[in-house]
Amino acid sequence: MTTDRSSDGTPDPTSDPRAVRAAFELVTGAWRTQAVHVAARLRLPDLVAGGHRDGAALAAATGLDPDVAHRLLRLLVLLGVFEAEADGGVRTTPVGELLRDRPGSLRDMCLLYGEEFYRAWGHALEALTTGTPGFELAHGEPLLAHLAGDPAAAARFQRVMQAGHAVFDAVPGVLGLPGRGRVVDLGGGGGRLLATVLSAAPDARGVLVDLPHVLPLARAHLAASVGLDRVELLGRDIFEAPLPGDGDVYLLSRVLGDWDDGHCVRLLRRVRAVLAPGARLLVLERVTTDDGSGALAALWDLHLLVVNGGRQRTLDAYRALLGRADLALERVVELPLDTKGLLVGVASG
Repeated sequence: MTTDRSSDGTPDPTSDPRAVRAAFELVTGAWRTQAVHVAARLRLPDLVAGGHRDGAALAAATGLDPDVAHRLLRLLVLLGVFEAEADGGVRTTPVGELLRDRPGSLRDMCLLYGEEFYRAWGHALEALTTGTPGFELAHGEPLLAHLAGDPAAAARFQRVMQAGHAVFDAVPGVLGLPGRGRVVDLGGGGGRLLATVLSAAPDARGVLVDLPHVLPLARAHLAASVGLDRVELLGRDIFEAPLPGDGDVYLLSRVLGDWDDGHCVRLLRRVRAVLAPGARLLVLERVTTDDGSGALAALWDLHLLVVNGGRQRTLDAYRALLGRADLALERVVELPLDTKGLLVGVASG
């Protein structure tokens, strides 16, 4: 048996078809992102579900050239967004259903990651080598400033942040919230996590704290889910303004990952200052590992770096952050979607 050689005498890497295919899959990943983004932007899953089941019908509904519609549809079938049927038409798959334009879908995530975040990742090399976030390089301003100045983008971002239903649904079982407990959600965004917790504890009350431009979406969601009579909404900066006291449980969901260690310790110390005896802090973040598992957490770690200079952390790193704020890590709970990262902290000493 002989091994193919390159002109310099070394083994030819292209002689391994499995490696070549794997490399192609990596290199063309951006094409997949954009194909699915186009499908979501044109609402193709909704059109297919509504009866536009082939390229000609989709072309007529979207203005695409029929040949282009056919070619796009062919790829989307191969990507699992649609499934071909015997009569030549297609139907939506469970993946395609997730991309439909309706509440609770992942369409907003597809749009955000295919547009604003896609452009940010175009500056990944600069972000990783200079430390300047790719979002700032692409858009001329940091992510939070951009969202504060664009209500539509801010609303879409918050809907994306609230899309982790499977993760949120597992949280109430971990809380063990007293019947008439008080839950304080710091940086609570659109309110989905707080609504999930309060729905599981009908006698509990909640407080959601976030920047003023975020509150309209939170107010609408909480009004429709648990009622505003059970919730207090506070439009303030959790790093600067006073934090609510008398909470039985404080939530920090996907907040620490946006900040460097200094900001995280500062925020945790502020929480520690209002944490009453017996109260707990729940930190919801993906935990990174170096054991060869957790690819999604590793991807999100670099995404946070590229977008706003943030990071996901190892369990030891989170334990150290909590310790610097006089908080002890009581336990870690594994949640769905590669989220080994519901950290329960209590006051130490």
